[in-house]
Amino acid sequence: MKSILFRSATILHPQSEYNGKKADVLIKNGIITEISGTINAADEDLVLIDAEGKYLSPGFFDLNANFGEPGFETREDLISGVAAAAAGGYTGVAVQPSTYPPVHSKSEVSYIVNRTKDSLVKVLPVGCISKNREGIDLAELYDMRLAGAVAFSDGTKPVTDSGLMSRALLYARGFDGLIFSYPEDKSIAGAGKMNEGQVSTYLGMKGIPSLAEEVHISRDLYLAEYNESPIHFSTISAAGSVSLIREAKKKGLKVTCDVAAHHLVLTEEKLEDFDSNYKVKPPLRTRADQEALIAGLRDGTIDAIVSQHTPHEIEFKEVEFEIASFGIIGLQTVLPLAIAAGLSAEEIVEKLAIRPRNILNLPVPAFEEGEPADFVLFDTEQEWVFSPDNNRSKASNSPFMGAVLKGKVLITGNNNQLFNNI
Repeated sequence: MKSILFRSATILHPQSEYNGKKADVLIKNGIITEISGTINAADEDLVLIDAEGKYLSPGFFDLNANFGEPGFETREDLISGVAAAAAGGYTGVAVQPSTYPPVHSKSEVSYIVNRTKDSLVKVLPVGCISKNREGIDLAELYDMRLAGAVAFSDGTKPVTDSGLMSRALLYARGFDGLIFSYPEDKSIAGAGKMNEGQVSTYLGMKGIPSLAEEVHISRDLYLAEYNESPIHFSTISAAGSVSLIREAKKKGLKVTCDVAAHHLVLTEEKLEDFDSNYKVKPPLRTRADQEALIAGLRDGTIDAIVSQHTPHEIEFKEVEFEIASFGIIGLQTVLPLAIAAGLSAEEIVEKLAIRPRNILNLPVPAFEEGEPADFVLFDTEQEWVFSPDNNRSKASNSPFMGAVLKGKVLITGNNNQLFNNI
């Protein structure tokens, strides 16, 4: 990383004395060497960045991204996934175990950790709860934790066996592990393709009611309370889910949750043209659900915003809606979607950089002299077009491809490396 001087950047970091203030920040050899109101530097190799009106914060951290490697490298390999993450302002990503083989032993965890250890973006594996993601037997949770797994989930395969989930919560509690629950009661969701409601009736499509999510959350809250274990709910989407988690937090349960960025700006009406790029799981829901999600972010019920980055090859998305795969790519569009949802720059940093790391008990990168530079510089006003030219993912299944987006990541820095998008 070259020496960089940010001029008049607005620093957003709750633990910094400069939080909310403008300052110059000098970075040399990947280390923050000086933070001051005005810095005079005469280094010939210095790159000067005018950061007036722009925000400098710790790099974003994603709790829910899917890369294909190992096994599905044609969707996304670790290198292309890291590139997409860096372009989205991320310096850390927790990757789901939806690979082949699944990340269900220390071998797969070690492979991902070692393959990406020198990357700009720190890639942290989420190990499986069950062997092969089959929901029958517990995977090697403790061994995976020792190898570098930061949490445990079966991805978008909900754990339907209540006894297995209870044992997972109890076992993980013994070594401060964290279980991620994807809440969907499959017996209720059935073969639904979108939200159950007026729009699904109008389109003649099988629906997934929000009840499927709410029933599963209720069950897992009971199990977490019984086992006195922490639990994290991934990608909640319904107003009822927000209410359940809000009440659980009031009771003192150790519960956290996140929401996918696209659920903050898109609703079920987008499916009226049967565009498979809007086919996601959990499905896009109603305007009332969307408003409840945003309110939940604001009052602290929802702790984090995630990308739920889910790349697919073209043959899995450019087909009839009924048989198209669920999911969209999202790492590069989270910032503009959060802005479109009405969040302030301070709220964005809280939900994208601070709370995700708090949930995993990871240190938040410090903004102090002598500390490694782990940061993102972003502009909440600048507009840009998400296009095949600037898409860093191998996949292109995004409803925002070709759209004009407001809010741009300019520079991402970490591990003495730099992504520059100015």
